Amino acid sequence: MNEVTPSPADIAKRPIVVPPHPEWPILSPDEKENLKARIKAQLKAQNAVLVAHYYTDGDLQELAEETGGCVADSLEMARFGSVQEAKTLVVCGVRFMGETAKILNPEKRVLMPDLNATCSLDEGCPADEFRAFCDHHPDHTVVVYANTSAEVKARADWVVTSGIALPIITHLAEQGEQIIWAPDKHLGHYVQRLTGAEMLFWQGSCVVHEEFKSVALERVRRLHPDAAVLVHPESPAAIVDQADVVGSTTALINAVTSMDNKEFIVATDGGIFHKMKQLAPGKNLIEAPTQGEGATCQSCAHCPWMGMNALQNLAEVLETGANQIEIEPGIAEKAVLPIHRMLDFAKQHNIGMKNRGNA
Repeated sequence: MNEVTPSPADIAKRPIVVPPHPEWPILSPDEKENLKARIKAQLKAQNAVLVAHYYTDGDLQELAEETGGCVADSLEMARFGSVQEAKTLVVCGVRFMGETAKILNPEKRVLMPDLNATCSLDEGCPADEFRAFCDHHPDHTVVVYANTSAEVKARADWVVTSGIALPIITHLAEQGEQIIWAPDKHLGHYVQRLTGAEMLFWQGSCVVHEEFKSVALERVRRLHPDAAVLVHPESPAAIVDQADVVGSTTALINAVTSMDNKEFIVATDGGIFHKMKQLAPGKNLIEAPTQGEGATCQSCAHCPWMGMNALQNLAEVLETGANQIEIEPGIAEKAVLPIHRMLDFAKQHNIGMKNRGNA
């Protein structure tokens, strides 16, 4: 690495400004129903469909399903939009999800409740510095996680989700490829351990999954010895090593519904509990601890950027047309190629279809 190009380790040391978790006003039942009615009317009038991620507020997830939309992981959100006749996609999630939807559906209008809803993985991988890092290793195949900007995807050879990373990296390793992996170091190291691939790592991490505490998790496991531990692979290795199931949001939801255990300790964003409780109401779901002794909460595993999505600003964006996702055409044309490469691989190998593991 030359002197003018920061290394991934140097970039990782830069502080990421994490916003406080939004505190939306508590709505009365009448206020909530009024907002939902306004949103439903606008969706119908504008030929729009609502897609929401599993980590968003439960009210948004329910509204998406009530209106013929979709609640899913990031890849299925984009796929869903591609097969809809709707002219407008309204994406409740974080910005890279809206960008991916726009990349795959350039002819459609894509709106988001808050364009400032970003992601620590995206924030920690600036496109210009990532391009310089890749240019310094021209013999490497560039693989980036879905949690990246359109500009970063445009520099990649492959885009992957957590559910398809293992088979794609296995495929590349079998071809003798040397790999640049970005941005999540924990997911990257997990994949490398299982595949033995030769990989250079960007040193990013998710601020939510980074905070799970291994000693505290061991204590919770002792209190619930019959509980299965479900872990998203963005978590540190000390957490992954304690897991009964390691997988994407979809894979973890499927585990709760398919396994015989009555209790589950879940190490991912707490927003996933809404769908888990819907599908497995008889199961006891326990949040994996993110805090040690003396903390104000046992688990604070809630993404503040996901929390920027609410009924209030969803209604506002539909009524005003604000917060439209725009991507420079040259960037979009490049970014769509590694995404389609992943989708073609998934189709060929029957991987990552709806209700199976994705990001």
